[in-house]
Amino acid sequence: MKIVRMAAQLSLLGVLAACGGDKAGDAAGKTDAGKGAVQIDGSSTVYPVTEAVAEQFRSDSGKDVRVTVGVSGTGGGFKRFCAGETDISDASRPIDEKETALCKQNGVEAIEMPIGYDGIAVVVNPASKLECVTTAELKKIWEPDSKVKKWSDVRAGLPAQDIKLYAPSTAHGTFDYFTEVINGKTKASRADYNAADDYNVLVQGVSGDQNGLAYFGYAYYAQNKDKLKLLGVNSGTGCLKPEPKTIGDGTYKPLSRPIFIYVKKASLAKPEVGSFVRYYMNNAKSLVPQVGYVPLADDKYQANLALAAGK
Repeated sequence: MKIVRMAAQLSLLGVLAACGGDKAGDAAGKTDAGKGAVQIDGSSTVYPVTEAVAEQFRSDSGKDVRVTVGVSGTGGGFKRFCAGETDISDASRPIDEKETALCKQNGVEAIEMPIGYDGIAVVVNPASKLECVTTAELKKIWEPDSKVKKWSDVRAGLPAQDIKLYAPSTAHGTFDYFTEVINGKTKASRADYNAADDYNVLVQGVSGDQNGLAYFGYAYYAQNKDKLKLLGVNSGTGCLKPEPKTIGDGTYKPLSRPIFIYVKKASLAKPEVGSFVRYYMNNAKSLVPQVGYVPLADDKYQANLALAAGK
C-alpha cells in the first residue's frame, strides 16, 4: 500500500481553485454530493471533529447522503479500513507497519490527512488537591511493573488512599501514544485499570470517583470542565496544562500530537466521498476548535485538498 503523506505535498498550495471536480459549494454552503453513503470509523479522539463535520455536511447536502461515524478506536478503525469496509478512518496516531501491510494485502491505498492538533489531558476528580504531575510520576503510575496502589505511593504528602485509574482500551491510538511517550514503549502499560472504548465512560468514572485519575483527548475534558479537574504536566520545563496555545506550539510536551483522517483513494472516485472530504477540509478550521482541538494552518488544509484531487 502506498500511503500518500501530506508533508510531501506542501508545495501544492493554492491549487484548490484548479482541483478537478471541486465545487464552490463544498465550502460552508450547500454541497453537490450526489447520493449514497460515507462509511467512517476509528479514533474516539478524532470522533468529535468528524461527527461535527458530518452533522454540518448532512445539513448542507440534504438527506441523500448518509454519513455514518463509528468509534471503534484507531486500531479498530484501521482494521476495518484496511479490510476495505470503510471509506475513511479517523486516527489519533499514524498508521503502523502491520496495518500498512494489511492494507497492501487487501489492495487498499490510503491518503493520510492531518486535520488538527490534540493534547492528551490528564484529569482527576475535582475534589483532588493535586495540581500538577511530572512525566516521571506518570511513568511510575502507568508502567507495566508499577507498584503504585495509593496516591502516597506517587509522591510523599499525597493521601494514603487507593488510586483508581481510568484510561482508553488497547484499541485506541491515545493508549498507543501515551504509553510510547510516557512509558517508553507502545502498549507497555499496567493492566489493572478501568479501560473503556467510550471516553465518556472515562469521564463518568473520574467525575464519580474522588480518587480517580484518567487520560484522554483534550476535547473530552473541554466538554466536561464542570466535572473534571485538569492537571498540569511537568516534563522538566515547568508545569503546563493543555490549552490551544500550548497544544498548538508544542510546549505541552510530550503529550501534544497531530490527529488524522485516512481516506481510501478508491473511495474518492465516489461523488459523495469526494465531496465530504473536500467539505471536511474547507470547514475543519472552524469546526476543530469548536470541539476543543487546535486547527492547522490554512496551507495544510489546502495541501489536503490537493491530495484529495490527486495532485
